[in-house]
Amino acid sequence: MFKKWKLIVALLAMVGMFAALGTGCGDDDDGSSDVKAAFIYVGPPGDAGWTYAHDQGRSCAEEATGATTSYVESVPEGTADFANYSRDFIDQGYNVIIGTSFGYMDDMEALAAEYPDVVFDHVSGYKNNGSNFGNTFGRMYEPRYLSGIVAGSATTSGQIGYVAAFPIPEVIRGINAFTLGVRSVNPDATVEVVWTSTWFDPAVEGDSAQALIDAGADVIAMHQDSTAAGERAEAAGIRWVSYNSDMSAFAPNAFLTAPVWDWCDRYTQIINEAADGTYSGGAWWGSMADGVVDLAPIADDVSGEIKDLVAEKKAAIEDGSFHPFTGPINAQDGSVLVAAGETMSDGDMLGMTTFVEGVIGSTG
Repeated sequence: MFKKWKLIVALLAMVGMFAALGTGCGDDDDGSSDVKAAFIYVGPPGDAGWTYAHDQGRSCAEEATGATTSYVESVPEGTADFANYSRDFIDQGYNVIIGTSFGYMDDMEALAAEYPDVVFDHVSGYKNNGSNFGNTFGRMYEPRYLSGIVAGSATTSGQIGYVAAFPIPEVIRGINAFTLGVRSVNPDATVEVVWTSTWFDPAVEGDSAQALIDAGADVIAMHQDSTAAGERAEAAGIRWVSYNSDMSAFAPNAFLTAPVWDWCDRYTQIINEAADGTYSGGAWWGSMADGVVDLAPIADDVSGEIKDLVAEKKAAIEDGSFHPFTGPINAQDGSVLVAAGETMSDGDMLGMTTFVEGVIGSTG
């Protein structure tokens, strides 16, 4: 099912519809209490990670709007389960369905056509109907770049390992942004990628991290939901960049920082728009300036110089004066990916299938 990302190239016209978020978490009197929003999670909420961040956003939006919310966890992609749970929620009067994983996309598209009076918002996909079916994501490449600066400053071997999920543009884009950040402060460092084909499998993710450690990596980054990579880094006495949420409590000596999600404002916006009838589908790609993505606090033992550099770059990203994918950037094979002075378009970023220079590994 993950091969379906290849359709992105043909659907990049959606990028013109990306809009900035303009809603905050506050009390709401516009009828949001009449909304019943169901969240369908690919994993367990737990205490950290992707699904944890979504569940924190759900709870915050419920408090902010007065809407009724509910969720079901660990719903597998590519099965009938998503559609069955969605229909069950709709039968109970739920009028907003939010699916939080890429593999739910085709089911949501079909259900949106079947239930035109229900709002369906899909996290991380690229399909939408500009009516009751939209997609939501964040510009995670922004804090990924910043986390790369921290990782690049921390490695002494010059070898960084990256435990990666699936070879889809979202993940490739994050690896590339991270690598650009690494090499901005450590030009000779490399980032070696191991694919796990998992979103949440602690055993596989831990073993993959260990293989990278055994090959000489002294910093591990990741794109999954579990803390297994960090626990292996902690045991090996090396450093770790986590993902999705601040996972520092799980490997406190290894932890450097993490690109993190905050879904509260976006979920509040969706519920408010469903309540007042202004939800219009389409595509939303939020940024650090919108608050949907950010960087977790940086470890105390990272130098003040690096922390100041990260703060400077973050401010420049937020005010638009710096973009992580501004050239010159070479592809992995040495060819020009982004020419000097040019900035990669949203469409090219959304369809990214090529690694940048400095990455070791294959995209497929």
